[in-house]
Amino acid sequence: MSIIHNKDIGTKQKALAVNLDPAIYGSFAEIGAGQDVAANFFKAGASSGTIAKTMSAYDMVFSDAIYGVQQVKRYVSEQRLIAMLDREYGLIIERLAETRGKTSTFFAFSGTFSTLNYHKTNEGHGWMGVRFQLEPDGDFHDVVLHVKLLDNDNNLQQQAVGILGVNLMYACFFYHEVPPVFLISLMDNLSKDRLQIDMIRFEGPKFNKVDNRLMSLHLVKYGFSDAALFGSDGKNLQPSEVLYKKHIVVIRGRFRPIINVHLDMLNTGVNQFMQEPDVDKTKVIVVTELTLQSLKERNADESAEIDEKDFLDRVDILCSLGQTVMISNFHEYYKLVAYLSKITSLKMGVVLGYPNLEYIFSEEHYRDLKGGILESFATLFSRKVKLLIYPTLRDGVIWNCQKFSLPPNLIDLYQYLIANNKIEDIRDYNERNLHVQTDKVLQLIKQGAEGWEEYVPAEVAEMIKERCLFGYYSKKGINENAAANGANPETVNGTFS
Repeated sequence: MSIIHNKDIGTKQKALAVNLDPAIYGSFAEIGAGQDVAANFFKAGASSGTIAKTMSAYDMVFSDAIYGVQQVKRYVSEQRLIAMLDREYGLIIERLAETRGKTSTFFAFSGTFSTLNYHKTNEGHGWMGVRFQLEPDGDFHDVVLHVKLLDNDNNLQQQAVGILGVNLMYACFFYHEVPPVFLISLMDNLSKDRLQIDMIRFEGPKFNKVDNRLMSLHLVKYGFSDAALFGSDGKNLQPSEVLYKKHIVVIRGRFRPIINVHLDMLNTGVNQFMQEPDVDKTKVIVVTELTLQSLKERNADESAEIDEKDFLDRVDILCSLGQTVMISNFHEYYKLVAYLSKITSLKMGVVLGYPNLEYIFSEEHYRDLKGGILESFATLFSRKVKLLIYPTLRDGVIWNCQKFSLPPNLIDLYQYLIANNKIEDIRDYNERNLHVQTDKVLQLIKQGAEGWEEYVPAEVAEMIKERCLFGYYSKKGINENAAANGANPETVNGTFS
């Protein structure tokens, strides 16, 4: 029987459905946010059939005594949440497995939140997770998520946490077989202007076919978050925990596939950024960014679904090169910088190709802003940010910041940014790369033509061949017309796009 998302069921109905299931039994442990999740189950009725215990170790000393002193000193952290789940689930099994383990599917719900303080000088956020069985005496499963609370009122934030917690509990037991439905249902009876879910992770035997990187993609695609992050090991990461108090160097691209010019841009750009006098080399983190738009560019129809395999192909290659990958819905650079500036106050670097510099200075892209290009630049350049520009080759001429041509009304603005160290050419680049274009390399790969391997890193070529990525044909000569079609990657210059 297929599982259908019931959009009409309310929060109280969800809590009651869980309470009335005779097998579901466990505990709630919540720090902060008023313990509204457990409260919803109590108010729904029949909670004695579901709740073994509720508790709140609100005081830090009590929390450390119960869950241990964590390496991460912040009490609103994933490490604290996992310690809570370990402790509470372990107690459930230890104390109840003998008496009702044959008939119950046990769970432990935990949450640690920081809502708005009295003076509203902080940003509400928190961690929430459930460890649960899907059959008596079965293995446990984990679903862990991080949420940003957007309401401008403490009580409303607590209420949102309570609703989200009920949605999560209901999804764990009723939607676990269909992760996309699971994910969508988390926002039932909530709006996107109340909270954002910027990280979620599924673990356990029933989720062994769930690719958490796709879950990151879905968070952004569904509008639950503006950005999502995962590491080179493919594990989903919470952006604030990874990027907090770091010098972030971000490089945006389609990476279809990543070629030598991309790595040259990355390496030379990062090295040049690290020479800045106000940059601490020990705190630099590099992020390769894919935007939703770049994932749709191969489709003429902007409303078309994203090709998930194509997305994973790109990500697999980036991860194999040790990259931390971000998926975002920030088409404009100033929005990306504004987002990252909320996480770190340290200097950031943005590595981009010369054509992207032209794009940034095109006033037509800011017609929806009342202040036009000046409004966007106030966001982009008022932060501690530096644009590092990789040159491009056109008709035998290398174009860079020094040759940048602008309309008269923007010349003084551009010169101001140059003089104030906001924009700079990348210097030690490999000029041979300027003759190579990503799309031409991709064309060679699809045609099965010889020689494309020299334009990509060796490990990338090996992965493309081994897994037949990007339409690669493993048999030689499968396309006899490759040469006739003019697939020569040295005919057009490379741009990082």
